[in-house]
Amino acid sequence: MIITRRQLFAFMTCAVLAFPPASIAADKKPHNVVVHVTDSDPGKWNQALNNSANLQKAMGKDKVNIEIVVNGPGLDMMKFDSIVAGRMAEAISNGVELLACGATMKAANVTEKDLHTGVKVVPGGVVEIMLKQEAGWSYLKI
Repeated sequence: MIITRRQLFAFMTCAVLAFPPASIAADKKPHNVVVHVTDSDPGKWNQALNNSANLQKAMGKDKVNIEIVVNGPGLDMMKFDSIVAGRMAEAISNGVELLACGATMKAANVTEKDLHTGVKVVPGGVVEIMLKQEAGWSYLKI
C-alpha cells in the first residue's frame, strides 16, 4: 500500500494531538482559533470538525475558544438538513461556535430558518476572520 503525503500528514497530525507534550497539558493560557471553511465538501467539513474536537481534546475544552466561520459555498453545509448536521450539533454542544456569513446568506437567499439550530450569523465572514486575527486569534483554513 502506498501512502500519500496528505495521508501521512493527517496521520502525523492525529498522532501529535492524541499524545500532546506535557507542556501543552500544563499550559494555563487560553487559546483562540478561528477555522475558515469556504467549501461544501463533506470531507473538508469533517476535517474542520475533527480539528476542532482534537484541539479541545489536546488543550482542554475550557482552554481553547474555537469559531468555525463559513462563507461562500461552505454555507450549504450549515443548513439544518446538512449531511454533517449531527456533527455540528456535537460541536456546538462542546462549545464550538459556528458562524455563517450574512453577506453570503443574502446573496444565496438563505435565511436563519434554513440554518442548523445553534448557528449564529455575522454580517461578513471575512470581516469576522479579519477581526479575530487582529485580536490575536490563530487562523486555520480548511
